[in-house]
Amino acid sequence: MTRQFLPSVNGDGTLDEIKLACLRVGSAFYALDIMAIREIIRPLPIVAVPHAPAYIDGVITLRKAVIPVVDLRRRFGVNNTQVEARERIVICAVEGRIVGLFVDEISEIASFPRDEIRPAPYYMSGPDSEFFPAVCRYRGRLLLLINLKKILSCDQTIDAEKIQKQALEDQTD
Repeated sequence: MTRQFLPSVNGDGTLDEIKLACLRVGSAFYALDIMAIREIIRPLPIVAVPHAPAYIDGVITLRKAVIPVVDLRRRFGVNNTQVEARERIVICAVEGRIVGLFVDEISEIASFPRDEIRPAPYYMSGPDSEFFPAVCRYRGRLLLLINLKKILSCDQTIDAEKIQKQALEDQTD
């Protein structure tokens, strides 16, 4: 499953590294393939959308395009209502559609050797593995790779901080 999620290889059949955006939602850290990212912007005014799922903040207008914004804090069950100076909206393309992801921080873009990206731990073999199919370590942190397509297409509650804690416990055993 992890290999399907990672970008395909180059024309010569090799791809030694993958570039990931390292982001923070609440106190947990995640990674997102930069190939899905169009741009990263400072928060814009968000207009609420009636009857939208609870994790949809609303829509923004960016260069005359109306873009839905998913608050990953709400999507991942994080109770953080504080405004943070480093908050960003990550504009992504998912199956030809544009969506914004509201995150607490984008710490950096980093390159990871493919062999350092591991499949999700065994206890995430159920439905949770669809949301976070792989993990990697970076600067002492465990990053969960986000499967953006699954996170946006499912209404199932995602307790990402619990998953992160379980993954950390598994890594220290």
